[in-house]
Amino acid sequence: HPFDCCLFVGITHHSLYKMASPLLRLRNGQRWALLMRRPASVVVRNARFGSMSTVSGTASSSSSSTGIHQQFLNSSSSSPNSSTRQYSTTVARMDDYPPHIVFPMPALSPTMETGTISSWTLKEGDAFAAGDVLCAIETDKASMDFEAQDEGILAKILLDGPGATDIPVGTPICVVVEEAEDVAAFASFVGDAPAPEAAPAAANPAAAAPAASAATPVGRTVADDAVLLPSARHLSQSRGFDATGLAGTGKGGRVTKGDVLEALANGTPMPALSAATAAAPVAAAATPAAAAPVSLQDLVDLPLPTIDSAGAFEDVPNNNMRKIIARRLTESKAQVPHYYTSMEIELDNILALRKNLVTNHDVKVSVNDLIIRSSALALRDVPEVNATFDPATNQVSMHSSIDISVAVATPTGLITPIVPQTDRLGLSDISASVRDLAGRARDGKLQPHEYQGGTFCISNLGMFGIDEFSAVINPPQAAILAVGGGTATVVPTP
Repeated sequence: HPFDCCLFVGITHHSLYKMASPLLRLRNGQRWALLMRRPASVVVRNARFGSMSTVSGTASSSSSSTGIHQQFLNSSSSSPNSSTRQYSTTVARMDDYPPHIVFPMPALSPTMETGTISSWTLKEGDAFAAGDVLCAIETDKASMDFEAQDEGILAKILLDGPGATDIPVGTPICVVVEEAEDVAAFASFVGDAPAPEAAPAAANPAAAAPAASAATPVGRTVADDAVLLPSARHLSQSRGFDATGLAGTGKGGRVTKGDVLEALANGTPMPALSAATAAAPVAAAATPAAAAPVSLQDLVDLPLPTIDSAGAFEDVPNNNMRKIIARRLTESKAQVPHYYTSMEIELDNILALRKNLVTNHDVKVSVNDLIIRSSALALRDVPEVNATFDPATNQVSMHSSIDISVAVATPTGLITPIVPQTDRLGLSDISASVRDLAGRARDGKLQPHEYQGGTFCISNLGMFGIDEFSAVINPPQAAILAVGGGTATVVPTP
């Protein structure tokens, strides 16, 4: 059988062919592979695009291929005996649309949970080949290109613009077809929209029920302006209700605080407190009697005019990368024990070495390159620091390879590209590697393996005039080196 990635478990070739043949015909020439057999289901995987569906049925030789075919078409995630991944449910729409594939939001890094589509390279109806860039996606680390793995035609873009922000991994983002004449059929295709959330409960009983009648309750003998006890008035007005319509249990039919609490607990409808009603007591209190003299207290209580002292500003939304950085640094500070030690070193010999390399060998290295090289040699001598901690297994992993991460500021956020096997590199190699990684980091061209991992991190702010700062550990690493700037200091002669 022309299957890719097949695994046959406890099933005869005759039964396999009976179950697989009707499923293979569903995709109109696209290859489907029977991946494995379960006691009550058959998992089918598209070997070309990687989508997966589960078909309820048995694998005995007496199974009806027509029955499995019908179950495959009718399977949905709501069925108790079948499940479908979010981006493979288009198989159930074969009767409504031409053969197509729904591309999900890919996981471009092991830690990626959501992504933001910053731009689409192709338009609807454009054809593409393997390796072509479909769109640019902002991950938790950088902005990366989503490349096609096979040729096709982009029939429908499902997420773009403001709606393409913080998209969970696996959410459908576009539809791809193989024939150009099939593109028009997907003009109104909307994909698998999530079920609408239930409408939130009413914030207060006044919104959930019509206003209560303002008729005076039977048995009340007090005036309307005195029907609410002070505690009841304060409680009802703070909740935004007019409680004067409640039947009070106080003397003369007055409404007590307990009456208001009971009405709130029972969901008794009360009309909303109008703005005029709420402002009336304030206006009455703020208007002094004509014959009353003005006192100092009256002047103190006068309302002050509001002065807007804020200047012009612009709201800049946070990109996905900065959101992830903020969340992870907060988690690191809260969950990873931090302690700091600091010391000063003399730079005279380092500066002399740099001058000697430039003058005699035409080799230009920075102070940061020398720090990276020195740190790598120190980690080789103290391997306990060149380690990572896994909270899932509660184990410390000691690494034989020294891979130093160097913090680089980019327009979209902070990223830490890795210089692999740093202790085996010379100063020239370290300098060239850091320049290359930093340049591609600022352009958003780093590959995931170039910034994921690392066993130790260095953050240098000395070039910005910072003397000393407290860096935050980058989990799962065990330590980070914060480097400040150098200053000329008079050293007394001993």
